Amino acid sequence: MAIGTFLSDIETLRRKAREHIEQGPVTDSYGADRERVIAVLNEVLATELVCVLRYKRHYYMASGPNATAVAQEFLQHANEEMMHADQVAARITQLRGEPNFSPDGLRTRAHSEYVEGGDLLDMVKEDLVAERVAVATYQEIIRWLGDKDPTTTEMLKGILAVEEEHAEDLLTILQEQGVPATV
Repeated sequence: MAIGTFLSDIETLRRKAREHIEQGPVTDSYGADRERVIAVLNEVLATELVCVLRYKRHYYMASGPNATAVAQEFLQHANEEMMHADQVAARITQLRGEPNFSPDGLRTRAHSEYVEGGDLLDMVKEDLVAERVAVATYQEIIRWLGDKDPTTTEMLKGILAVEEEHAEDLLTILQEQGVPATV
């Protein structure tokens, strides 16, 4: 099959590329509801920011046996969550939106909760719950987007893979401590 049999003719593509040039990468072929995608991505951004804050608190508050190794895991997760937040904010701006970093309403926009946890194992459990929320949320968003926004879908798939790793890391910590992963 020749490439021209399923694409618009090149003259039409060139003409359309010149129209609405202020939209940058968002073209007529963008298949999703851009405003809704931006709103959902701002919820993802809030979720990642809440996770950064929770992991940072846990990093600084970790104490007791094995605290040093677990604290390092918290710090690594915090840094990775911040990278996710940066990716999401960049995508929002690519879609001609504004990333919402406002602390006002951050907790209500986020899907995960900010739970301080009492001791080290409580912190690990709360972080595992938050990772499970992120995994379920991102899987749902990926299914919702389908192929309507392949760039956002691929970004979220990459973030999802890291969130699944985080959940596995936290479950391993609980198992090594002989603690059942019940909340």
